[in-house]
Amino acid sequence: MKYRTLQFALIALMASAGQAQAQRGLPPKEVTRSVSVTKYAQIMEFKPEMVSLLKTPPGWQVSLAASGLGKPRMLYTSAAGNVYVTRRDGGDVLLLEDKNKDGKFENLVTVVAEFKGVHGITMKDNWMYLCNSNEVRRYPVKPDGTLNIYGKETLIKDLPDGGQHPNRTMDFGPDGMLYISVGSLCNDCKESDKETAVILQVDPNNWSRKIYASGLRNTIGFDWHPQTRELWGIDNGGDAKGNEWPPEEVNHITMGADYGFPYAYGKREIDKSREDPAGNTKEEVVKNTQPSVLELTAHMAPIGFTFFRGASNIPADWSGDGLVAWHGSWNADKPVGFKVQRIHFENGMAVKAEDFLTGFLQGDSRFGRPAGITVTKQGIIYISDDASGNIYAVKKTN
Repeated sequence: MKYRTLQFALIALMASAGQAQAQRGLPPKEVTRSVSVTKYAQIMEFKPEMVSLLKTPPGWQVSLAASGLGKPRMLYTSAAGNVYVTRRDGGDVLLLEDKNKDGKFENLVTVVAEFKGVHGITMKDNWMYLCNSNEVRRYPVKPDGTLNIYGKETLIKDLPDGGQHPNRTMDFGPDGMLYISVGSLCNDCKESDKETAVILQVDPNNWSRKIYASGLRNTIGFDWHPQTRELWGIDNGGDAKGNEWPPEEVNHITMGADYGFPYAYGKREIDKSREDPAGNTKEEVVKNTQPSVLELTAHMAPIGFTFFRGASNIPADWSGDGLVAWHGSWNADKPVGFKVQRIHFENGMAVKAEDFLTGFLQGDSRFGRPAGITVTKQGIIYISDDASGNIYAVKKTN
């Protein structure tokens, strides 16, 4: 009797092990080599005269709009022309006032405090919407641009935990729906929560949500093309896979599409270090994914991304182009990123990237890390720097 019991237990254990292996998937068929590089750019303490090191295209100029802000992140310009910035580490939101319209902020007003990890910001119908890794709130906006904090409403409080990528961003699309980017929990693992490595679509009528697009490792910056009204985003590629791979991706994001993470990057280039999914192969899964439109240098770390739309003083041939803030690398032999680039579009499609604001990186040292971007109706481009605590103003001079 004891023998039969032991025999049954062994059979059950073997079956359980087989199921676990099927659930985990099979290891890669090829022997791969992981290349992990850790190299942070040396930090240069910021001094106001360093603004002269920043370079723009001919006919543009950059100036310091605000300093001493700690770690300013995402920027937003309201329809009324008010400029706001979220400070994730400070847990607050500031209203930046430039009353004489000279591109310098004379006054800062705290409009929200005690919202730990606040990052994403947008506005609609006289409400300001804010989010951290788990929660979405909104506040009524008063005529002076400040908020009625007593009118706060908590709309969502169960977004997935942040993990490695807690920096949620959100915005309303042309369809009136709210879109929220949720990054992956870790570098390149298969997510256990279906709502990670995705963009969510939220119905503001009842705050129900669904997955709009998946396979996006961490698309912090996304926006709708002003002419085509189609969604575009800049995705962060994986770490610890070498200096030059995987690329940072410019993606045309459509409903129901899978963009390949964690099994592929770029134009369906398979990550051979990944195990096969349970009951399938990487190659078969990747056949049904959406390739990127444009691949850019690995490890530059995109944060903010925005299109030009209806702003004065912006060249006509820039209409329909976008700007992306490259936060900068920590895992490349030679530091890359630490700049802002213009993503040039032709016939509604991304075709190339060109430098727009450079100079934060001096050799292997840096004094700034671009994060958020906003463009005012007057054509002033504000760029936050969460390393030196600055906001820069870039504008056309002729």
